[in-house]
Parts: sequence; C-alpha cells; structure tokens
Amino acid sequence: MYLVTLNSETDFDGWRKAARAFALHHIAPADVVWHVQGQTEDQMPPGLSEAPSLPPIETESTFTVPANFIELARVAILHREGERFALLYRLLWRLKVDHDLLATMSDPDVAQAITMAGAVQRDAQRMRDLVRFREIWREQKAHYAAWFEPEHHIVAFAAPFFARRFADMPWSILTPDVCAHWNGHAISFTPGISRTEWPAPGRLEETWRRHFQPGRLTTTAAPVKRRRNLQDASTLGSILGPLLADAERWTGGRISPRPEAIMGHKAAAKDLEALREEAAHCRACPLYKDATQTVFGEGPKDATIMLVGEQPGDKEDLAGHPFVGPAGQMLDRALEEAGVDRRKVYVTNAVKHFKFVPRGKIRLHQKPNTQEIRACRQWYERELAGVQPDLVVAMGATAAQSVFGKITPIGKTRGRLIDLPDGRKALVTVHPSYLLRLPDPEAKVLEYQRFVEDLKIAANLQKKARAA
Repeated sequence: MYLVTLNSETDFDGWRKAARAFALHHIAPADVVWHVQGQTEDQMPPGLSEAPSLPPIETESTFTVPANFIELARVAILHREGERFALLYRLLWRLKVDHDLLATMSDPDVAQAITMAGAVQRDAQRMRDLVRFREIWREQKAHYAAWFEPEHHIVAFAAPFFARRFADMPWSILTPDVCAHWNGHAISFTPGISRTEWPAPGRLEETWRRHFQPGRLTTTAAPVKRRRNLQDASTLGSILGPLLADAERWTGGRISPRPEAIMGHKAAAKDLEALREEAAHCRACPLYKDATQTVFGEGPKDATIMLVGEQPGDKEDLAGHPFVGPAGQMLDRALEEAGVDRRKVYVTNAVKHFKFVPRGKIRLHQKPNTQEIRACRQWYERELAGVQPDLVVAMGATAAQSVFGKITPIGKTRGRLIDLPDGRKALVTVHPSYLLRLPDPEAKVLEYQRFVEDLKIAANLQKKARAA
C-alpha cells in the first residue's frame, strides 16, 4: 500500500506526477491512498504513516491518455469530494487499456468525474454571478472587497475572470478557503477567513481593515497573472463542453440547465421577477462566459411602451441595470423633451449580455451577431408577453432585428408606426449611442432632434392610453 501526500486540495501537478509514476510502475488504484498535507492522522487509514515511497523510474517508458481527460481532471480535482484523487487515478489506470473510455457515459467512474466537473463549473459561474464589490477606501486609496462562500475549491480557478473584468481597480475576494487579491498587475492569494471571522452583513469593511488593509497584506502564494495548472472556465469550456453535454443526456439533464429546457416554459410568463432570475442562468449563447452578469429589463409590468435597445454597455454590465451609462443619460433627456413619462416605460435590450473586445483595461463594444440575437430573442418575447405594451420602440438595428425577427433597415422603417402580427404597434429609431458617436457637432444636434421627434410618436400614444 502506498501513501501520496499532496501539497494542497488543488495540487493538480502533484497528483499528475504521482499518478503517472504509479501507472508506469503498474501499481493498481486499490494499492494507493491519497492524502492532503495538513490533514490529521485520524483522517488517514491506520498504518499508512510509514508507507513506502515509489522506487525511481529506470526506463524511458511512457504512455498517453486523451487530452480531454487531462482537462477534465484539472477541473474535477477542484471538487470537494474526498475520493476525487482516487477516482481520477482509477480513470487514468483504465484509460491505459481503453483509450475511448470517456465516451462511455454509462460508466459510473466517467459519469461521476464529469458530474463533478460540471458542479465545479457551475460554482465558478455562481461566483461570477454573485460577487459584488464594495468600496473600502476612497479616492486615491480606493480598494474594493467582496465576500463569497464557494461550494468547491474554485477561487484560483475563477480569479482570472475578475482580473480581466475589473482590471482597472484593486480588489480582494474573501472566502473561507483562500482570499484572492488583484493589484492591477497580478493576482495573489492569502489564507482564507476562518469561520469565526466570517463577515456578517455590513461588516465586510471591518473584516478587510483588520486583515488586509495596506501594510498588512502578506501573500502565501507568489503573485501570478494566471496559474499554469488552473486555467479559467472560459478556456476549458470548449474542451469540456462536449463531455458535459453527453453526460447531461445520459443523466437526464441533471448536470446543468439546457436552453431547450428554458425555452420549454410558457411564453406568457407574467412574473417578471421569476423571469429575471431564470435569465440570470441563461447559457443559450457563449456571451455569458465573459459578461459580468445578465442585464434584464426594468420597468412597470403595466407599461404601455417597451423600449428595446441593442445590448448592455460597460456601465450596464457592471451595474446590472439597463441604460445607466452615457447612452442612458441621453435617452432620459430625449424622453423628457419628447414628453414620455420615463417611470411608465419598460426598458430592455435585445441581447442581455455585454459583448466586447478587450483593449488593455478598456472594453470596446462589439455588435452581436445573428446567432446571439436569435438565442436571446426568447427573453424579449417572454418580457413582451409579461408586460403586454401597446407600443414597442426598437432602438438600433440589433433591436429591430429582434423585434421583427429579421434584419430590418433603420432608414426605410424609421419614424412611423408599424403593425406587428400580434396586433400591437412598433416604432423603429436609432440607438442613443449612435448620437454619441457622431463626430460632427452640427449633425449630432440635428440627429438628436430627429430622435426626439421619433419619441414624440411614442409620447402621443402614451397620452392616448392615459386618457383612455
């Protein structure tokens, strides 16, 4: 019997090195016990403290396993299941003989490993969805902190996402396992917060000041931009995706929600809050992988007018609310000038996740493509069924494509009421961000006035509805 002591709960390199050596020496999985450094003796089987070490490998012999197994193991090893190291070595041992083992979804070991990887991926996405930073210091000393309780060992796995998303601000994510910190250049890690020190609601700042205020922050791990053995979820998604999809089919869809399940709900959902919560977990297109969160529509359920924009911008992506950035400010001003009561308008976007191209610390808006618009159209349709407005205002080409279900030129349809198949009216105009991008001041003034005139059509309809 052999005992392997790994450096940490996420020591993939240590597991991989030991597993390879055991496999080359033809040591069966039943003869290996895996242990993590720091565990007490009562957590180990008796008599293993003096277990022998492996003899050196004297030959150049080697073997290969499918690349997707290595990536599967990188993720599954982050699960809290205590038997994960033994499970993965058992799979490695069997893959030496059966190279196509991972394609057998009915195999218990394969199904368990893929289910564990799926749980880790979901927990990493939950961290991306739920982490909200609070400002701890002000002005030049500004620092941002957040508290999160992970289900699995995913902090280092998920940290590169936050480094990309919030590259221009120093932040810390405090967890019971390990705390991640970003100084604008590199990620570092410190020990987690003990259970007795977990910050109660409103006490996050106090916890930060006690443990991590400038001058007291010492790292236990070397600062790195990305750990070599812990690729982030977006990198592994393309590799694990087919495996997880096959496992979902075999397990009856218990690993993660599928777009078909989401679309199977009745389109006439009236509860917008429940719809908003459902949309927060939408994976119908890849845009969710890099966006901070889903930005759903907002406004009264009995609104007579629904304004449909194109997609959230940088400010909206961070805030979680539509039209809160510069384009939103221009829209509010134009609505006021046109006589539209903003409080009685429902505002949403055709695409609910921010699509962008990173340029250093800046995220440049990128136009959604047809597949992404189609994938997100279900949410527009269900919002429409829930609000039941008299008029839908499509602002921009992407919004028009979503409203009409096909590519619709702005110039040919702008400024007039159009009958929709369901009996309500539609109005097409430009997106307010278009006005912000116009370089010619004179053209900007003229186009803004034209935009206000378009909105006056909506104002007249709103007045008629109010009078009725």
